[in-house]
Amino acid sequence: MKYLTILVLAAGIMLSACGKKEGTQNSTAQINGAGATFPFPLYSKWFDEYGKINKDAKFNYQSIGSGGGIKQITEGTVDFGAGATDSPMSAEEQKNAEVKSNTKIHHIPSILGAVVLTYNVPGLEKPLNLTGETIADIFMGKITKWNDKAIAKDNEGAKLPDKDINVVYRTDGSGTTYIFTDYLGNISPEWKEKVGVSKTVKFSTGQGGKGNEGVTGVVKQLEYSIGYVELIYALQNKLKYANIKNSEGEFIAPTLESVTKAGDVTASQLPETLTMSIVNAKGKGAYPIASYTYLLIYEKNKDASKGKMIKSFLEWALGDGQKFAKDLGYAPLPAEVAKKCLEKVKIFN
Repeated sequence: MKYLTILVLAAGIMLSACGKKEGTQNSTAQINGAGATFPFPLYSKWFDEYGKINKDAKFNYQSIGSGGGIKQITEGTVDFGAGATDSPMSAEEQKNAEVKSNTKIHHIPSILGAVVLTYNVPGLEKPLNLTGETIADIFMGKITKWNDKAIAKDNEGAKLPDKDINVVYRTDGSGTTYIFTDYLGNISPEWKEKVGVSKTVKFSTGQGGKGNEGVTGVVKQLEYSIGYVELIYALQNKLKYANIKNSEGEFIAPTLESVTKAGDVTASQLPETLTMSIVNAKGKGAYPIASYTYLLIYEKNKDASKGKMIKSFLEWALGDGQKFAKDLGYAPLPAEVAKKCLEKVKIFN
């Protein structure tokens, strides 16, 4: 796939893309950003394409994880940040960052992403069907065998082995963990009470991997394992992933269409802050473990020329830039959401 090479390069490298800036300003502005690894391939494409129309702009994006992006925008060492398929900044994080930067910080959805349950079960060819309750019980250590009756009930005719389930989870604080636990907390009161909803939680069973890459690597090597990763990682490693039961009782595969559907059916509910959970969205065909990816933007950049450049870039990315999402394995924003984002961008300076 086109994004494979870019994603492999994402860890620890910096992307630079130059372009011509619209308007009358002629000086070159270097725009520094940092954050999530998940959207890096698309952002790379965006910077390249935008560079064809704005040759006075230079983007440097450090793909260091959403937590790192929040930290750097709080410290004022970057011009923008990026979160992955995760929670927005907490109220405390946002207040701290705004006090330090002396301006408001806004969350701008850029694309939609999905967290998938990927597994390595030899001989199991038919896609696995899983409910939220079953997933919660697996990750709480209550379901320990692949041929457990709860799994068998939703997978009639599947050859489920009498083997122990090897659970794999994230060891680092991550947006992927947040959206995964947000979904399970929405489905299972026991999960919400005993495990919680957070970027870091304590799992009672299994083994950890650092980053989506780490979990993917363990699942790929360890037979009879199951883990949660962002869709792009399962796709690039050709790993199997489960159909998840949605709020309508349908077992839905994570596809660009089903992830976009989760955004479509919730678009009218998006608040003025542009942040909301869309897990277990109510609507036929909607994949239930979906989330927005956010760009973190200063309302007033301390460097006016950079502020104008970022505003111009956002207007392009939320418009013409969306057409590049699908080819790189991402779900574009629903039109109604993109419109709301563009309205918000108008206030930036």
